[in-house]
Amino acid sequence: MADTPQVMIDAPIAGQSLTAELGSRPWQQPPQYTTVEEALDYYIPRILEPTLQDDLMNVIELGIPLTTIADTLQTGGAMEGKHTLDVGLLIIPVLIETLAYLAEEQGIDYVMGTDIETDDKPSSSAVALAIKKIKAKSNEPVEEEPEEQMEMELEEPSGGLMSRRTV
Repeated sequence: MADTPQVMIDAPIAGQSLTAELGSRPWQQPPQYTTVEEALDYYIPRILEPTLQDDLMNVIELGIPLTTIADTLQTGGAMEGKHTLDVGLLIIPVLIETLAYLAEEQGIDYVMGTDIETDDKPSSSAVALAIKKIKAKSNEPVEEEPEEQMEMELEEPSGGLMSRRTV
């Protein structure tokens, strides 16, 4: 007798794990703090706690921008239902300034994360890619910059079974 597939009647519906009952998530409930002042009264004492402050200073010392840290703090608070997204966006500048003040007090160099770099030079990876394309098209040796100036070395094409052929 051939094996017949059994039909699972009480199996979960496809995509059921991606949905939840309306109102069952913290961010779907009314926020705990509805004003900017209330939200800051929640965050500032937490940031000033010695245990969290040590961890924050370690992260700042690693070079993580203050904007990223503040955004992470407020996003977590919004997900926990502490405040709404708009209140979270309004408290970010105060959180950044608080973190900067604490870093300065402890003599830690920090990256603000608000600087916009206006460098007109192409990146070294873009230069290396352009050189590689020129070599492939012309099949002529191209004069390259010395290796000391190049930050990234060009990879030689592999000769494996599945590698692309160059014409």
